[in-house]
Amino acid sequence: MIFSKACEYGIRASIYISLQSLNDNRASLKDISAEIGSPEAFTAKILQQLVRNNIITSVKGAMGGFEIGLKQMNRIRLEEIILAIDEGFTYKTCVLGLRECSQKNPCPVHHKFKHIKADLKTMLQDTTLFEMSTGLKEGLTCLKL
Repeated sequence: MIFSKACEYGIRASIYISLQSLNDNRASLKDISAEIGSPEAFTAKILQQLVRNNIITSVKGAMGGFEIGLKQMNRIRLEEIILAIDEGFTYKTCVLGLRECSQKNPCPVHHKFKHIKADLKTMLQDTTLFEMSTGLKEGLTCLKL
């Protein structure tokens, strides 16, 4: 859609790790990779970025894995996960990919799409990791089909 593949995997990995944490489990790289449908090496790089940006926590050792605390789940917004993976993400990007698209120099869909961008921004800033994880836990949503 509008996010990179790495970003999509990062969001799904964060949700999966949160779900496991809600069930008092840590998630292994192998399990995360299988659950989100991403190659392990690629998943490992994404998880490193999420750890570096304090989205998830890595625990080393035999009982290690990835986890996230309940307080952190309630604090982290979808936008933070996106910015941790796609550091250059911006709401100002033209939907048609034009460099100079603006109110003054609009692309053919600028005026229609600016409202969608505003709604998208609100959704990304308001949606918490906890909210996404509980939807999955309750069976209202899914990570793969």
